[in-house]
Amino acid sequence: MFNRIDDGLLTAVTSPITLAECLVHPYRLGLTQLQKDFFELIVNGANTLFTPIDQTISQKAAQLRSGHHLTLADAFQISSALATGCDAFLTNDIDLKAISDLNVIVLSEL
Repeated sequence: MFNRIDDGLLTAVTSPITLAECLVHPYRLGLTQLQKDFFELIVNGANTLFTPIDQTISQKAAQLRSGHHLTLADAFQISSALATGCDAFLTNDIDLKAISDLNVIVLSEL
């Protein structure tokens, strides 16, 4: 998947949730260059669309969270994917396959 994104065959969609999750470890360890690298890749990466969270995404996240008992972070991630018209959602969380609005692809199943 990541090679396809690098080659321009797929577009990755990310959100502030992705950025925040990826920066935790580098911040804890004081890895300044890794912080910058993650920021650049997630916010400005080639073939990557960084989607801000707005009121529409927030409302959909609340609906998803109430109907599927998702964490707030997962609800925002799924809502962001739906708002941008993603064809699929790539995750490590097999429980997200319960979301029928989107093709959920679990990395361990590839």
